[in-house]
Amino acid sequence: MNHAPEAMTPSRPQVLYLVHRVPYPPNRGDRIRSFRILDYLAQHADVHLAFLDFQPTPPETLEALNQRCRRVAVMRVPRLLRLARGALSLAAGKTATEGFFGSPALCRIIERWAADTDFDAVIAFCSSMFQYARLPALAGKPLVVDLVDVDSQKWFDYAAQSAGLRRWLYRIEGRRLRQLEIAVARQAKAVLVVTEAEAQLYRSFCPDAPLHVMPNGVAADYSHFEGGTASGHAARSHAERCVFVGALDYQANVDGLRWFCTEVWPEVHRRRPQAAFLIVGSNPVPAVSTLATLPGVQLLADVPDVRPYLASAAVVLAPLRIARGIQNKVLQGLAMGKAVLASPQAIEGLAVQPDVHLLQASTPQQWVEAIFRLLDDPELRARLGHAGRDYTQQHHRWEDHLRVLGRLLGWEGRNDTHHHRSAPAAPQHVAQSPAQGGTKRASAVAAIPENTQNT
Repeated sequence: MNHAPEAMTPSRPQVLYLVHRVPYPPNRGDRIRSFRILDYLAQHADVHLAFLDFQPTPPETLEALNQRCRRVAVMRVPRLLRLARGALSLAAGKTATEGFFGSPALCRIIERWAADTDFDAVIAFCSSMFQYARLPALAGKPLVVDLVDVDSQKWFDYAAQSAGLRRWLYRIEGRRLRQLEIAVARQAKAVLVVTEAEAQLYRSFCPDAPLHVMPNGVAADYSHFEGGTASGHAARSHAERCVFVGALDYQANVDGLRWFCTEVWPEVHRRRPQAAFLIVGSNPVPAVSTLATLPGVQLLADVPDVRPYLASAAVVLAPLRIARGIQNKVLQGLAMGKAVLASPQAIEGLAVQPDVHLLQASTPQQWVEAIFRLLDDPELRARLGHAGRDYTQQHHRWEDHLRVLGRLLGWEGRNDTHHHRSAPAAPQHVAQSPAQGGTKRASAVAAIPENTQNT
């Protein structure tokens, strides 16, 4: 905990950034987006970051966040407490999501910060953090909510794939989340989603929402990593290796992996015993760990960098049956110049063309045929890889997409050279309790336009 007092820089906007999970390192889908937003905010403003974590936050993570933020508050919520709060919230007529990500202690920290800092803007990442933006202490502050996806539809999709009690619970969560998403549109000055398809869905039940599309991107140097590049000798691909990359505790990924390993992979392994399927990601749940007992399947959990494994792949797979928005796993495979094979659901938010930028498959037979088509044709893999990399460089650069947020905050077009912060000066880190210090500012610097839309 660092209590070193320092006055806020008067010439820089003061932004409160509320995130549902630790936004670093950017090694899973939600963290990639939340971290890129944080990095962009830190270039233009003093950022006051508050987030939840469900396990001890590593010191190196806090150091990286403190380098970018004026203040950092992390509140750890143990798993059993999170589940209990989710159940109580559901029983009280609210969403389980609000309970899962609720923390009275974090509310008190935010209220303390609001008492000593006149925030120019509040940015809430995902609907789960909207509850904090509704605190009376933040009333009247310009609010941007990055929904990313329309989460209510995801729960309806889960219900359609489930039965019995699960289906009933998922439907309730979907209905209540939809009402929460409508409330977001009534309070926020701007609502962000990741694709035009998500925007159209949102407009179907909230037609007057102040909606803007901000797609996900990839870094320009994503394919460069320690030990080689995607096209370098050190990262030469294995001709019989298929790779999946993703968060291994995310239900849509778990569902897709179980389906693929049950319906598709056995036939691939029967016909090509030397082929390997690598599952690479973080926090594998037992259902995923069990898959590693299948012939030809390997689990590589919590690796420091997924890029070497993507670079070693002959084929990058995305066999999702439930998907919303833009799948970073697909973007990453394309950016690495790899041949990607994906389900229609996994590429719904992208403007890619099947057979030009990647291959698409739906049924188990289509998946098996497409896998062997790619494994047996290195020229096809190379052609798709080049086209996929070109696509990401043209259409999914973070620096382009983040301008949407900059326009909403009034930063784009302004000369910010003297606003950039080269190094942290006495940042404040809070762990389990509020930070002290800070200076109340009298005037707002960054106001969000009332009537601007880019969709």
